[in-house]
Amino acid sequence: MDTRRILSYVRRACEDYNMIEAGDRIAVGISGGKDSLTLLCALADMRRFYPNPFEVVAITVDMGFPNTDYTPVAELCRSLNVPYHIVKTDIYDVIFNIRKEKSPCALCSKMRRGALHNAAREQGCRVVALGHHYDDVVDTFMLNLFYEGRIGCFQPVTDLTRVGVRVIRPLIYLPERVVKAFTKREELPVVESTCPADGETQRTEMNTLINTLDRKSPGLRHRIFGALQRADVDGFAPLPPRPKRSRRQTGEEESISQNSEKSETGE
Repeated sequence: MDTRRILSYVRRACEDYNMIEAGDRIAVGISGGKDSLTLLCALADMRRFYPNPFEVVAITVDMGFPNTDYTPVAELCRSLNVPYHIVKTDIYDVIFNIRKEKSPCALCSKMRRGALHNAAREQGCRVVALGHHYDDVVDTFMLNLFYEGRIGCFQPVTDLTRVGVRVIRPLIYLPERVVKAFTKREELPVVESTCPADGETQRTEMNTLINTLDRKSPGLRHRIFGALQRADVDGFAPLPPRPKRSRRQTGEEESISQNSEKSETGE
């Protein structure tokens, strides 16, 4: 598996926002979609050389959708030497059969996050990694502006002190087109969503709108993302760089660090 291009984005994001500390045990939330599987592959590979040693655990919150099989994901985790845990829930039944929600996404997201955070703590993880990518950042910002009339977005790093979890988003520099290309090239075992609301959300509409505008005004997404960073909206201004640790401190050869830097500058 060739993750060099992916890692050039992921490592830079982790360093710009101090996402990973030495000794972190990171729970990667695995929905089975292309984004979370790409994140899993990136972090699993980055364990080899990242200056701050960390562990990776994969967790799937099974919401109970019919005809959903995570066996291929389990096989991928075995090949990456990553422990994999599936948490069974009745979220689907509660939302669609009991409550019959007409706008289910907000409640579904809240219930899924709660189950994921609980499972992470049970596995000894105080860090949860989510697969929001570059396009998601811009889409979320514009959704908040259009539908809530406020300037805001999710944060690159969020300390949830009440639940004892730190949430990180290492893919925020990674464009969706790169995620799609990586998923296709590596033939990742994407689990197709069977959610009744899939593809019929405001987020999908906003993504389509911004893609259309970006074609008419090339670089629009880039300019919006840059504005978020310059204005430091919700912590998007990159942090000052920390002193580099020698690779020898973690028992790795210095040449690994040099090769990694070359792959980044080649993007």
